[in-house]
Amino acid sequence: MKKTTLLHSELSRVIAEMGHGDLLVIGDAGLPVPKGVLRIDLAVTANVPRFEEVLASVLRELQVETAWVASESDPTWRDRLVDRHRSLPASLSLESHADFKTRSANAVAVVRTGEMTPYTNIGLVSGVVF
Repeated sequence: MKKTTLLHSELSRVIAEMGHGDLLVIGDAGLPVPKGVLRIDLAVTANVPRFEEVLASVLRELQVETAWVASESDPTWRDRLVDRHRSLPASLSLESHADFKTRSANAVAVVRTGEMTPYTNIGLVSGVVF
């Protein structure tokens, strides 16, 4: 049995296969997944699992170089993300939600959570550990 914190086999495999500069998106329950992009659907019911629970698990496994969120997202939420998740860059890049959805087409996968808070999505670009 796997010993590290991330037990979801498909998500763990995707992270293990990511290289420098690859994109992983974690989204709320309503974020559309572009055709041709792997959907890892974790949503069970409203707010299960929560976005931040999934993000915390992913950040224990993935080295993040840059990250961005939608400019329409709540500024308080953005500040809280950086405070709670120290492995995120000190500042998150902002782009419109429309651009965020367009850029998601280049992701290796989009992870769908049960989160029901609007614009609770993040793009994570993998870095290197050396």
